[in-house]
Amino acid sequence: MNKAQLEKKKHRLVEKLGVQLEKEHQLAPVAARIFATVIMSGKLGITFDQLVKDLQAGKSTVSSHLENLQVSNRIEYYTKPGDRKRYFIVNPQLMKSYINELTTKWEAQRLVHQEVLDFKRLSNEINKDTIETQFDLEFQQSLLTFFEEASEALEKLKSRLKSQDKLK
Repeated sequence: MNKAQLEKKKHRLVEKLGVQLEKEHQLAPVAARIFATVIMSGKLGITFDQLVKDLQAGKSTVSSHLENLQVSNRIEYYTKPGDRKRYFIVNPQLMKSYINELTTKWEAQRLVHQEVLDFKRLSNEINKDTIETQFDLEFQQSLLTFFEEASEALEKLKSRLKSQDKLK
């Protein structure tokens, strides 16, 4: 694969990721593409002028969406000594924040579904003579297993992020 093919692939991924971000985070289409472009630019970041060029969007449109993405703590910028340009990067705290939100959400769901499973078990025990009222517990148990395994995976990811922070 050469540089031109890699760049083409990057543009396709920006579009694909942009659509996902637009839906998942209720972002405007241009804001989602800006965010996707910043994500795909990595730790070196991307300048305002490059965003305007890559997205073929107006300066005022890019500027207002960049401002909103900064206010929502999704992106931030840094500058280089002697260079007046801003280099936009993903806020390093964003992934940690997202992981914490998911963990909290999944734990709340896990607790509710544990109660539902406990209720179904109790109901099955009390109504053991009537086959029609028996609950199938397999789905509930699988759902709880999912929450536990997903939470463990998130904890591993969180540990990895902490390790990377210590290396910086």
